[in-house]
Amino acid sequence: MNVPAKTLAQTRQTIQSYEDYAVRYDEIVGHIPHPNDQAALERAAAIAGAGGQILEIGSGPGRDADFLEALGVKVKRTDATRRFLELQAARGKPGELLDVITDELGGPYDAVVALAVLIHVPRDQIDQVLAKIARSLRPGGAFVVSMREGEGETGGSYHTVDWRRDAFATRIEAAGMELLSHAFRVGRKERGWNTFLAARPS
Repeated sequence: MNVPAKTLAQTRQTIQSYEDYAVRYDEIVGHIPHPNDQAALERAAAIAGAGGQILEIGSGPGRDADFLEALGVKVKRTDATRRFLELQAARGKPGELLDVITDELGGPYDAVVALAVLIHVPRDQIDQVLAKIARSLRPGGAFVVSMREGEGETGGSYHTVDWRRDAFATRIEAAGMELLSHAFRVGRKERGWNTFLAARPS
């Protein structure tokens, strides 16, 4: 995958920001997924089936993986931030280092989950990342993703990209996946979030 030097630099800065902020982030976000995310995760787990293999991109503190595992699926926990993996390992939940922009994902998986993580993918790289995710799914496999609503972009040490709901839904479909459901919520700092459930066609 051809990744521009500017993108690599932005990614490194964002990862470093999380390395420094991981413990505080864990304290802030809580340990139960939002109901909108829960609903999408439950459907993804049902599609994966009992014992199904789910790749989680950007596990962070691991609350979503915990929720999924309680539903009877197996989760491959990954993150680009070592400190998050250390926090999970300390409570007996090992994970693997993975950068969704630069690394291959493996698979095929029964589902892929990426909640509040693809907001860090530069706009000109999102199609490549979504195509990579689609390729990692088995036919019929599910994809759950949440994105912040808007059109803006932040730079500096913590790079984020906002997407309008319809624009991001179009990118999901362009990657070869079918949109199954969408939910909107208002999160911290009164920011809107869209949660999408999609699937690779059977």
